[in-house]
Amino acid sequence: MNDWQRKSPLDWETYVNKLVKVVAVEKHEYEGWVLTVDPVSATIVLATFPENEKGSLSFIMGHAVQEVEILREGDSDMQERLARILEPQESHAYSPEELEERKKALKSWLETNHIPVSEQGEQGRTLSVAGVLSIEPPY
Repeated sequence: MNDWQRKSPLDWETYVNKLVKVVAVEKHEYEGWVLTVDPVSATIVLATFPENEKGSLSFIMGHAVQEVEILREGDSDMQERLARILEPQESHAYSPEELEERKKALKSWLETNHIPVSEQGEQGRTLSVAGVLSIEPPY
């Protein structure tokens, strides 16, 4: 177990929302903003923001971490940006006709592959697969 893995979750929390440089085994270096640190494995989740992109995540496994250096403190803007990196995409609202089309296509595929499927619930909105799996809209 290395020094990084011996730290407590409270120690790791001090790195969140900070720009860091991580030196890992074989002298690999990573730079990014600490989004979080997994309290079980000590894995560091680093966020980077390449130009014109929402952001990307890198995971540096706790056992590989040799050194972590804080390069810069994060401000409230960076904290908001880090919080938004995992936001779900805008969801698509399907019309009743589109939902029916998707249900029919899925049911047809299941039947073609000899997987037992039936419609259940009000208006047959739920597909029951072999009596053990229920699939609800949007299918």
